[in-house]
Amino acid sequence: MLYWLGQAGFVIRVLGRDEPTLVVDPYLSDSLEHKYRGKFFEHVRMMPAPISPAALGEVDAVLCTHQHSDHMDPGTLPDIAATNHHSKFIVPEPELPRALEIGLPRERVVGLAPGRLLRLGPTTTVEAIPSAHETLEVLPGGASRFVGYVIHAGALSIYHSGDCIPYYGLAEVLAARGIDLALLPANGRDAYRSDNGVPGNFTWDEAVELCARAHIPYLIPHHVGMFAFNTVDVACFDLAWAASQGVTVVLPNVRQRVELTVDMRLSA
Repeated sequence: MLYWLGQAGFVIRVLGRDEPTLVVDPYLSDSLEHKYRGKFFEHVRMMPAPISPAALGEVDAVLCTHQHSDHMDPGTLPDIAATNHHSKFIVPEPELPRALEIGLPRERVVGLAPGRLLRLGPTTTVEAIPSAHETLEVLPGGASRFVGYVIHAGALSIYHSGDCIPYYGLAEVLAARGIDLALLPANGRDAYRSDNGVPGNFTWDEAVELCARAHIPYLIPHHVGMFAFNTVDVACFDLAWAASQGVTVVLPNVRQRVELTVDMRLSA
């Protein structure tokens, strides 16, 4: 079961005995509003946080795709750590220092590099895939500052790209992993944002095309509705065109539960 938390945040509950509850990129504070108050791009929320970090309940692992604060939030993660004394925090390997800087306990932080599989439950594993946050930055040895995660849970696989744009070979990497559902940022990019320090993401067309090329049947677009300078209107997404490409789209909504089952059905 999945729940959208706004921006790139999701709760993923893997059903089954001893299977984990995962949280990806939760931004549940107003830390960016305080940080950028009075700046060129003020980060005032367009939507309230749907839940407090403490109210998330039992969380087994938090996955952060990169260190930007709407993905590795200093106003959210320490609160999750304080109310979940066993939870792990999985971050890109080069961002271990940042995770410690924001107050996460060292013994519970795991740096993950592409090529390594981490087991989180009896049938649940996670692996990192490099992401291109406008540019693809793979360090010597294969680590990357920006990653997505493929979560394998039994017979199902979910891909959360983090912030990413298309790059050569990504569709083939995903196709080889048999992804059932992609969680992709679809707020696009442009020179105006990039020139002012805001790297962009997939356009709507690119998100659908990636799913079609990688044979991913379901897509939830996200990274919308949070900051006025960095969003798009989801009403403009052409769901019929996506369906013609073999991609079924569920629009993000913090008030609904989305369930993906082993018979390849997505219900919301």
